[in-house]
Amino acid sequence: MSARSGLLAGCKTCAMAGLCATGRIDASTREQIDRVVQCVRIVHRGDALYRPGDPFRSIYAIHTGAFKTVVVHGEGHEQITGFGIVGDTLGIDGIASGRHSCEAVALEDSSVCVMPFELLEMLCRERWAIQRHVHQMLGAEIVRESTLMMLLGTMTAEERVTSFLTDLSRRWQARGYSAAAFTLKMTRQEIGNYLGLKLETVSRMLSKLHGQGLIDVHGKDLRILDIDRLQTLAAGAGHGERGCASSFITSSASAECA
Repeated sequence: MSARSGLLAGCKTCAMAGLCATGRIDASTREQIDRVVQCVRIVHRGDALYRPGDPFRSIYAIHTGAFKTVVVHGEGHEQITGFGIVGDTLGIDGIASGRHSCEAVALEDSSVCVMPFELLEMLCRERWAIQRHVHQMLGAEIVRESTLMMLLGTMTAEERVTSFLTDLSRRWQARGYSAAAFTLKMTRQEIGNYLGLKLETVSRMLSKLHGQGLIDVHGKDLRILDIDRLQTLAAGAGHGERGCASSFITSSASAECA
């Protein structure tokens, strides 16, 4: 993502792309950005980019690969709070307290662009265009995550799975990839953990959608056959059973919906 190497594959859709490539900054600022934004951090599958309690120093943009963010509760229960794909940001959970509150684990061999937050703050004070872009970048990420979580609070099991798939579809499309065919980087167990569903429920919902001719699934490879009908099902959130879904959002442990 650096100015030295130009816009590499994936950089055009990265959350920090506007920071690196915007034409509203001068050459000296571009050089400063070039020195601090580096696509050099490699994280192997199963390794953590950061863990709870680690000092917050940088925000990260996923350059290749995928991550899950996980919170571990006092009793040892792990709750997946999100999945990051190419172009998403990681690490903003540490801004408030100065320490990370969750763990970011690579779902496959991945790489991230690193932006030291102290230097980013300095550039924001000096350049209005950078400050505005950073605010937009962080705001968009917060809105996307909070909107999805609020919607999950009113969804049935079917609506949760369809909304999860349509959200992934939109995110891949926004990055210039196919909205209809993509690989699920996470396991069905991890999807269930995130959505507050049992593994069996996730598998049953995927089979049901397949039987209805909405999707075609082979292992982790998924193809959406009827995106309009899938979006219609997802849009039904709020009209199903609320109790189980609401407890998923508000409690420290996942609610289990059959």
